[in-house]
Amino acid sequence: MKYHQIDSALFIKNRTNFMAKMKPNSIAVFNSNDIYPISSDSTMPFQQHRDIYYLSGVDQEESVLVMFPDATNKKNRELLFLKETNDHIAVWEGEKLTKERALEVSGIKTVYWIHEMEKVMAELMAQCDTVHINTNEHYRATIETETREARFTKKLLNKYPAHSVAKSNPILQRLRSIKDPIELDLLQKACDITEKGMRRVLNFVKPGVKEYEIEAEFMHEFLRNRSKGFAYTPIIASGNNANVLHYIENNQSCNDGDLILLDVGAEYANYSSDMTRTIPVNGKYTKRQRNVYDAVNRVKKEATKLLVPGADWADYHIEVGKLMTSELLGLGLIDKVDVQNEDPNWPAYKKYFMHGTSHHMGLDTHDYGLLWEPMKANMVFTVEPGIYIPDEGFGIRLEDDVVIQKNGEPFNLMRNIPIEAEEIEAIMNS
Repeated sequence: MKYHQIDSALFIKNRTNFMAKMKPNSIAVFNSNDIYPISSDSTMPFQQHRDIYYLSGVDQEESVLVMFPDATNKKNRELLFLKETNDHIAVWEGEKLTKERALEVSGIKTVYWIHEMEKVMAELMAQCDTVHINTNEHYRATIETETREARFTKKLLNKYPAHSVAKSNPILQRLRSIKDPIELDLLQKACDITEKGMRRVLNFVKPGVKEYEIEAEFMHEFLRNRSKGFAYTPIIASGNNANVLHYIENNQSCNDGDLILLDVGAEYANYSSDMTRTIPVNGKYTKRQRNVYDAVNRVKKEATKLLVPGADWADYHIEVGKLMTSELLGLGLIDKVDVQNEDPNWPAYKKYFMHGTSHHMGLDTHDYGLLWEPMKANMVFTVEPGIYIPDEGFGIRLEDDVVIQKNGEPFNLMRNIPIEAEEIEAIMNS
């Protein structure tokens, strides 16, 4: 792995918190992701399943975590099953976890090779009453591929039909949404790497540059700072491309007088950052661009102040809608009649700002979190208002990642990334 080793205290704490929520006399099982094929003998780069990583720190394929907190034998309360390493694998694939190294990474003492799992699981299942299965219940999830987790669950429930079944996901939704100080440091590291990429790009952009060249500048800076790369597919959208919310072609020229919407973020140790900035190709906003830019920035600043413990998700977005409505009225994009006649289910401001303002951040760019429960301290959210004007050939979105504080305004993990129009222009023209 490119990243520095994480203190195993994080994963020990995460497992302790999870096991405290488990059913009596139950086990929970978590699988790594598959390495997905492309064609022939080609595969996609491995990405670890975030749940097993959150609970163990193990970041390799063919790994399984089992927790059985009520096991009579203490050695069976936390178990890891790993792909067996040997000299041949080391030559062809590189370093894999040994049992000793797995203990250092995870804090788990009982480690088996994966081929021993069926025998060990038969012993454990004979002693427990309930099995916690891990399903993906994220509100944005769309799953068309059968995962290793799903295959394992199907096989387990078929083999042991008399056991009760419980869900792991509701426990993880709550635990993962509130960040440990170690996690906040990792998120800060991801944001700091994103800052380095952004400053590089501000000194690189000029009329005629290609969107993919900007993407390459970000990637260069991310990799040289121990990141695997982008936390999500980057959006480098110049001109009217910015009005396509998930534009990822990144293949056009950036023209003099246009704006470029940059929605990018580095990952670090599997933790995500998520930044958006909108910059002028020639280093200078026009008067109209600047007026819209400042309006978006004002909404972002005021929306950030609303992210406090106890805030309600739905109410938060209603209040942000009011802020945006006021700004759009000031810009002349809507008028009072539009507001008076608006559909409550699709307010007038939605014509120019059609997406949500915030989402949970963490190991996933759209991280776990139950949207119907009040916000809590140490949750991390994006704040990303935008105004999109296809008729004028540009769209502007600004986005930072912030930590809800027990007292006071949220802490901005991207506080050092230039966002004020004057600072962006000064850097680009220096």
